[in-house]
Amino acid sequence: MGIPRPSHQPLGGRPAGGPPGPTVLRIMLGSQLRRLREVSGVTAEAAGYVIRASHAKISRMEHGRVGFKERDVADLLTLYGVTDQRQRGSFLELARQANEPDWWHQYSDILPSRFDTYLGLEQASSTIRTYQPQLVPDLLQTRELARAVIRFCHPSESAAEIERRVDLLMTRQELLTHPNAPQLWAVIDQAALWRLERREVLRDQIEHLITMAELPHVKLQLLPRYSGEYVALGGPFTILRFNEPDLPDIVYLEQLTGALYLDKDEDVHHYRIIMDRVCVLAKSPAQTIQYLNALYKES
Repeated sequence: MGIPRPSHQPLGGRPAGGPPGPTVLRIMLGSQLRRLREVSGVTAEAAGYVIRASHAKISRMEHGRVGFKERDVADLLTLYGVTDQRQRGSFLELARQANEPDWWHQYSDILPSRFDTYLGLEQASSTIRTYQPQLVPDLLQTRELARAVIRFCHPSESAAEIERRVDLLMTRQELLTHPNAPQLWAVIDQAALWRLERREVLRDQIEHLITMAELPHVKLQLLPRYSGEYVALGGPFTILRFNEPDLPDIVYLEQLTGALYLDKDEDVHHYRIIMDRVCVLAKSPAQTIQYLNALYKES
């Protein structure tokens, strides 16, 4: 098996011609270093010893969960038998790019570290499939709804801090207006709309959902309250897919005080099955638009 060479081709979900962000570069670099280690027959413990770290640190590096010191990358390349100077230079340049701050760095004081990885994956995705039983998905919320949700989740924060969080979400939503925007396929429980008590918020949100659902790269389905069976006991989840072959499909599970990222084949397959069942039980995209139009006229 040959030694893999570093690659960082442009990914879907970013501005046309734009490079992948640092989060994705970290994941790609970590994946390539893992393959180098496996090809050379080096254990994670041995690799950790060389860079004066634990095998757990090697695991976090290989999953792109931490930044890369150029010295550590250079030492690992030596351990793995990579001596070609051009190839070493490519890896080190990739490490430098992976350590650059991403656009949301300015929000780091209000952004949980667990969510930083998700933002990078979201920006790099080619397809986003999400099931949301409680709320309208972040990428489809109006500014007013986003403000209400954020205010509820952060009751002790000032109005200025709330607005910064809203601004962050509105900037995330620009992803869907890029020329090479990802495919968004969202299934929303109808009850999520019934939770919008203020009539003007409900009306504006429904109108926005109709507008977004009519875009060629957005598919929206509503799951009726009485759908015949309860299909997603685990709550909301998102499946992210990428054009870059170094990135496997990833399932993101957000929790109140943490988040899980699943990339094992069996885990991803399990959630794909659940998503497929949800889509079958939900109204079709065409039926969903018809329903929203009728609901808008009544509101």
